[in-house]
Amino acid sequence: FFAVRYSRKRHPEAQPVKQRLWLEITWTLVPTALVLSMFFYGLEGFRIMRDTPEDAMQVKVYGRMWEWSFEYDNGKITDKLFVPIGRNVQLVMRSLDVIHSFYIPSFRIKEDLLPGRDTYLWFKPQTVGPSDIFCAEYCGQRHAFMMSQVIAMPEPEFNRWYSQKEGEPGLLGAPAVKLMDVHGCLACHSLDGSNKDMIPLNGIFGKKKLVIRDGQEMEVDVDEDYIRRSVLRPGFEIVKGQMDMMEAPDDLASGDLDIIVNYLKELK
Repeated sequence: FFAVRYSRKRHPEAQPVKQRLWLEITWTLVPTALVLSMFFYGLEGFRIMRDTPEDAMQVKVYGRMWEWSFEYDNGKITDKLFVPIGRNVQLVMRSLDVIHSFYIPSFRIKEDLLPGRDTYLWFKPQTVGPSDIFCAEYCGQRHAFMMSQVIAMPEPEFNRWYSQKEGEPGLLGAPAVKLMDVHGCLACHSLDGSNKDMIPLNGIFGKKKLVIRDGQEMEVDVDEDYIRRSVLRPGFEIVKGQMDMMEAPDDLASGDLDIIVNYLKELK
């Protein structure tokens, strides 16, 4: 319309535009009213997301490169999120390294995890079955593999699972395995060699490894000292053919390290 109405043929000489106060007021007030309407409408939805019901079951969520772990009030730690159907669940989340983003597409919920700061969200599962969990914030080389699942189950079944004692089927088993999961070891290592994309830990004790130390290639024995060095100073000796990606844990107690070392000594 403007290209035709105000073409050069119709107006060979440019003329100044006259100011129209009522038009300027209109095109200021109308968009302002629309934006404010959308704001208050959206605010109601945001309040629902932020106001957690008082009866919500709380689960702590930890994100690290490149895995999720979930801790329950009774001390259980799992790599999948188990929740009862029809019950409000609040996730209190924290990153142990870089920024991550907890995302469940089928639940339409997403919230960032920040190092040194707790964030949260809540939801109420409605149907039985697993739903995928992703990281929606690029967090490094294996970002695409940072996945888990929400396992929604009927409340009686959840209560049975929740009351299972340590070491019973379905739990993480040995204390050493739990410690390794908490501190991120199982994000890149497997305990039985079944996952070919992960570095196996079974059967390594007493063997020899070809490593690069200070740019020099050498052979070392996989003994207690080597395992401790690998955990506490991961960049000191790099196994030949592997990448220097591991970070030293900043909260691993010496007693916990002893448990892990003794476990790996017996792992076949």
